[in-house]
Amino acid sequence: MHLVRALRDAGHSVLELSSADGDIADPATLERFQGTSLEFVFHLAGRTYVPDSWLDPADFQRVNVTGTVNVLELCRKLKIPMTYVSAYLYGIPASLPIKETDRMEPNNPYALSKFMAEGMCSFYAAHFDVPVTIIRPFNIYGPGQKPHFLIPEIVSQVTAGQSIRVKDMTPRRDYLYIDDLIDGLLCTMGSAAGCRVYNLGYGSSLSVKEIIGIIQSVAGTSLKIFCENVTRKNEIRDVYADIAKARQDLGWHPKNSLAEGIAKILGRSGKYEH
Repeated sequence: MHLVRALRDAGHSVLELSSADGDIADPATLERFQGTSLEFVFHLAGRTYVPDSWLDPADFQRVNVTGTVNVLELCRKLKIPMTYVSAYLYGIPASLPIKETDRMEPNNPYALSKFMAEGMCSFYAAHFDVPVTIIRPFNIYGPGQKPHFLIPEIVSQVTAGQSIRVKDMTPRRDYLYIDDLIDGLLCTMGSAAGCRVYNLGYGSSLSVKEIIGIIQSVAGTSLKIFCENVTRKNEIRDVYADIAKARQDLGWHPKNSLAEGIAKILGRSGKYEH
């Protein structure tokens, strides 16, 4: 895991917990941490794939909400802070860039489960004095990402060297390289009181067409592109984050342009720009 590696590289001792170790929604799964010298928790556990959330919304609530309450209970008992990795919760934005104070409109069961978990984080911070930092990452990409996401799918097609096929060239998203997300998470370590919320993104958006162009430029290809011109139901046309709060409070800023991130995925050296 990227975060575990970064923490160890920074000299921290890390106690890991994955789904292989038990169900986060079962309080017994966290009993192994009682009586330890645990000082800080990064909570990333949960179910994440939006299409699956439509098929089994109840289990997304069970894992993502009840699981978060169990982690908060551990933090309450040990009197330690927590950083919670949430999700994009703003629905169709009323304006851009999106600020942390903008209205949240979860538009799928996964986002709803994250919204409810955030509510529990806020409650525990206010009523049980558990310091919580909530991170709302935008579109994260990087080595090891599952192949059904857009960037690994396009990278796979480019490296195959045949052609590139997509459904829609126009949606725009804010893409943040995994190392920049990890840097942001490390910046949250501490015990600031209350509940803090930060967007983490690159701070600008790129269309599918632009992404394909950047990937082909880095890879040195000029493959033919086929677009089905199919718009997904309830598609959000453009999204990007206002990251001023994270810059100011955490001293954080993204270091990798999409081209630089793609170059790292492809193992290319050199300086690249958007």
